[in-house]
Amino acid sequence: MSERRAAVVGAGVMGAGIAHVLAAAGWQVGLHDPDPAALASARGRIAAAAESLERPVGPVLELVSEEESLEAVVEGAGIVIEAGPERIEVKRYLFASLDELTHPDVVLASNTSAIPIREIAARVHNRERVLGTHFWNPPHLVPLVEVVESVDTAPGYVSQTIELLAAAGMKPVHVKADIPGFVGNRLQHALKREAIALVAAGVCDAETVDTVVKQGFGMRLPYIGPLEQSDLGGLELTLAIHEVLMPSLDVTPTPHPLLVEKVRAGESGAAAGQGFHSWAPGEAAALRAQVDRALVAASGRRPHHETGDPRIERA
Repeated sequence: MSERRAAVVGAGVMGAGIAHVLAAAGWQVGLHDPDPAALASARGRIAAAAESLERPVGPVLELVSEEESLEAVVEGAGIVIEAGPERIEVKRYLFASLDELTHPDVVLASNTSAIPIREIAARVHNRERVLGTHFWNPPHLVPLVEVVESVDTAPGYVSQTIELLAAAGMKPVHVKADIPGFVGNRLQHALKREAIALVAAGVCDAETVDTVVKQGFGMRLPYIGPLEQSDLGGLELTLAIHEVLMPSLDVTPTPHPLLVEKVRAGESGAAAGQGFHSWAPGEAAALRAQVDRALVAASGRRPHHETGDPRIERA
């Protein structure tokens, strides 16, 4: 088994980004997608990622190979990262196939954003090697990876994966409970639930919500997390605020009716020209470019990790 070969299954935005991260760290990366168009366009996305960081494109692309079959892409790989559609039936089928095609000690990881890992691994016989590696979009600019331990995952595979990702310049964290949404998306969507509820209740409009986040507490989030901020301000203050605030926060146990109504009405977001905001042609692309520029600048301020000699060994 090659100690420096990885397989990425799924060549969309996330798969190509993950492939870039690993290849930039010196790994041989096999990339596969059942959609030939997605596979054909992946090299362009990988090249664009390297260019955005002002790093040489050639050495990265030389380490990436496109494979037309699942059998070919996993051959010799020490870790397989799935970055396919967020549909449980697709992931279960894929992991059952990977279970049959790979050596029993090869790490099988899913980039799922929210689906519990135990559900993805339901048809896998050797479940101790299955875990989550939730990268954030775009992977080459956002360093966090949530490494999710399922009830069946052997601790050795978790520690090896964390070591691998850290050596590749990422910021892996250990999520010790296999809960829907893990940590990041639970926090993110708790905020979205309250944001939607405020708009639905007529407290403010969507522009005000976004302005409050971006120009208020959001400005300090890159530097201080919510629990650090609570400690610095004193937990007595946090307790006093919670005593007043908690009873009035939204606790809708299902998707908010306003969100459901908008989707059903075709107001599904920027691509449709209308969501919580109205979007003129070109506005979404301009905003994405602005965000990418900010992330590139932020990545330049992070310590740069040399590629070193990352490797994954058998547990």
